Amino acid sequence: MKTPPYLQKGDTVAIVAPARSVSIEEMMPAITLFEEWGLKVVLSEHLFAVQNQFAGTEEERAEDFQTMLDDDNVKAIFCARGGYGAVRIIDLILFEYFAQHPKWIVGYSDMTVLHSHIHTCFGVETLHATMPINVFANPHYESMESMHDALFGLPLSYQIPTTPLSRTGEGRGQLVGGNLSILYSLCASESDIRTEGKILFIEDLDEYLYHIDRMIQNMKRSGKLNHLSGLIVGGLSEMKDNTIPFGQTAEEIISEAVAEFDYPVCFGFPAGHLDDNRALIMGREVKLIVNEGVTELIFG
Repeated sequence: MKTPPYLQKGDTVAIVAPARSVSIEEMMPAITLFEEWGLKVVLSEHLFAVQNQFAGTEEERAEDFQTMLDDDNVKAIFCARGGYGAVRIIDLILFEYFAQHPKWIVGYSDMTVLHSHIHTCFGVETLHATMPINVFANPHYESMESMHDALFGLPLSYQIPTTPLSRTGEGRGQLVGGNLSILYSLCASESDIRTEGKILFIEDLDEYLYHIDRMIQNMKRSGKLNHLSGLIVGGLSEMKDNTIPFGQTAEEIISEAVAEFDYPVCFGFPAGHLDDNRALIMGREVKLIVNEGVTELIFG
C-alpha cells in the first residue's frame, strides 16, 4: 500500500461532495477548523449544487472529484458528507494519476465506496474519519484530534474497554472495510473488498436487524469472514426491528456469524455513525490486541 504524503501547515485541502447535497452554512465549521490547523481550504466548483438529494448531477460530482484528484496543489480531499451517491460516480473517475501521485481521501459511511475501490484497484491508503458535515453537529474532541494526527503523520493507536461479546486474541494485517451496507452493495464489482489475512472493520446505521443478518450472512457465505486476522465492529447505530422481533441485537447477529472462527473480535469500537468517530487509516498494517479488560488497535 502507498501512503500519501502527510499534511503540513500551509498545505491546500479541498472539500467535495460526491453524494448528498450540502450548504455553505453546514461547511463553515469545518472550513474554520481546517484553517485553525494551518491549512488552506478550496471548495469544488459544484459543492453547493443540488439535484434532488444529490450534490449536483453525476457528471458535476465526478468532475469536481476528478479536478481535485488531478490538482497537484491539493494535498487532501475531504468528502463533505455521506448519504448515498458515490457508487453512481465511481466509474466516471480516473484514478491512474492519483495512484502515482497519491493524496489523502477522507470520509466514512457512503465514502466506503472510495475506500474499497481505491484499495482494491490502486493500493493507496485512505482515511476513514469524520466529515465536514459532522464538525458542527458532532464536535467530539477525540474525533477531530485523531483525524488531525492521522493526516499530519503523528502516531496513532487506541485503547478501549473490552466488551462482553468481544473475543480475545491478537491479529495483525491490513485494515480494510467500512460501512456494511456499502460493502454489501459492492459485492462482485471491481470495487469489491478483499479480506483474506486482513483486519476487517464494519459499522452501520439505521438498518433493520434482518438486513444486518442478510448482509453478514452474505459476507460469510462469500468467504469474506472466513480467513480474517481480526474483526472490528464499530457503531451499529439506530437499528430497527419489525413488529415480530428478530430476537437478536445487531452485535449478537455478527457474533453468532463468526463464532466458528478463531480470530480476535472487537465490539464497540468508537468509529462509524457516532459522536466519537475515531480516524482509521484504511489500508495500513495494524495490530489488534483483544484482552479481557482492554482492547488495543495499533497502527504500524
